[in-house]
Amino acid sequence: MKFFRLLFGLSLAVLLADCARRPTKLEIYDVVINHVTVVDVLTGQLKPNQVVTVSKGKIVGVDPADRDSYAAKQYVNGNGRYLIPGLWDMHVHFRGGDSLIAANRKSLTLFLAHGVTTVRDAGGDLTPSVFQWRDDMDAGKLAGPRIFTSGPKIDGPQAYWPGSLEVETPAQIRQAVDSLKRLRVDYVKIYDSKISGEAYLNTISQAQKRGLKTTGHMPYSVTLGEAVKRGLDATEHLYYVFKAASSKEDSLTALVRNSLKTPKPLGLFAVLPAVYDTYSPEAADRIFKLMAKRKTAVVPTLFIGKTLSELSENNHVQDTLRAYIDPKIQATYTRRLASARQQSPAAQAFGRKLEAKFYTLVPLMQAAGVSILAGSDSGPFNSFIYPGASLQDELQQLVVAGLTPLQALQAATINGAKFMGVANSTGTIAPGKDADLLLLTANPLENIANIKQIDAVVSRGKAYPVAALKNLMRAVKNP
Repeated sequence: MKFFRLLFGLSLAVLLADCARRPTKLEIYDVVINHVTVVDVLTGQLKPNQVVTVSKGKIVGVDPADRDSYAAKQYVNGNGRYLIPGLWDMHVHFRGGDSLIAANRKSLTLFLAHGVTTVRDAGGDLTPSVFQWRDDMDAGKLAGPRIFTSGPKIDGPQAYWPGSLEVETPAQIRQAVDSLKRLRVDYVKIYDSKISGEAYLNTISQAQKRGLKTTGHMPYSVTLGEAVKRGLDATEHLYYVFKAASSKEDSLTALVRNSLKTPKPLGLFAVLPAVYDTYSPEAADRIFKLMAKRKTAVVPTLFIGKTLSELSENNHVQDTLRAYIDPKIQATYTRRLASARQQSPAAQAFGRKLEAKFYTLVPLMQAAGVSILAGSDSGPFNSFIYPGASLQDELQQLVVAGLTPLQALQAATINGAKFMGVANSTGTIAPGKDADLLLLTANPLENIANIKQIDAVVSRGKAYPVAALKNLMRAVKNP
């Protein structure tokens, strides 16, 4: 009898312990992606048969898929699919004045539909609208990517782009940077149409004092090394890196400085042939090592360079994505087309040769430890660089240049998050991170073109299956 009492007691204890381990209430997630292969963009490791759970805009868990079912408001089948962080486009533009506000707003849909869940606005004249879009997207009133913005560019007197903050004196620079600080921009973008070398370097210093990152174009009257040592955080495009890779950089810089006092000052494009002819692997190695040491990143924007160099041969009338670009933005493309048609055959040939040289710089910078950031330069006036799709094309061009698919993915995910100082909350797939995700039907590590094989996008914790993405696209298609 005592034996049976003991057996009953043990059985009851086990039952009570089991009940204690079980949740008293079934958790209902916002999104569950089950039986998916998770791509670790830090290591390139594939984690098959995982379940990713999402609640309140955050990833709750990434675990082996050892349960038959999960309760969720949105269930996404991950079987046979690959999950990566949402893509970052680190160079876009929202601009064109009040008449193009609605047209620019439509591009938010195009970014999201192509898996781009975060963008970095690299200067424009629609800052109040950009802030309003951010608020609306955070409130769930508008679908689109997260936006980091520089607000207006800083440039010199009579700047090329409308809305720029024009600076020349130290007092003007302090005033401009203070105004951006009050706007609560995410960083400072400097442009080179009119700014002096001295003002350029001073702007970097003043921004640093206020805790603001700086990126931008660069006047050829200063050297990239000078800017990097002042604290420049990133250089946009490859024209300035390329000049720093010249064995005659100092003399070419002096030539530009001296020309500024004459009726015919030398600009970037006038000097590029001499830069090309004096390219030095040793000089390139020196500047890349300095950039890596000082943590100065680079945004190569290869795809726009390729597209513009081919405009004389391709007018893009057959592009299917033109149907989703507002006619008012399409009208801004005419300037680039006209310029391409006026180029001489020799100028066209040099442009193609220059772009080919730019491609060779990318793997060298990667090998030297320079952070590569993927950016498309999409936006009004930049012809046929379609929001979202052009970032996909940029990743393909980075691989053509010599990066591995993993390195290209890093350039469009974790590298951007690190640069903007938010890697603790986004850029990878892990519990506690923002639920900005991209579900693909094929492995992007095998072929980077597979980033175009989209099955679903998760943005701010809401899932958009491919059918929903198509509906969003239809809503912005031209009549």
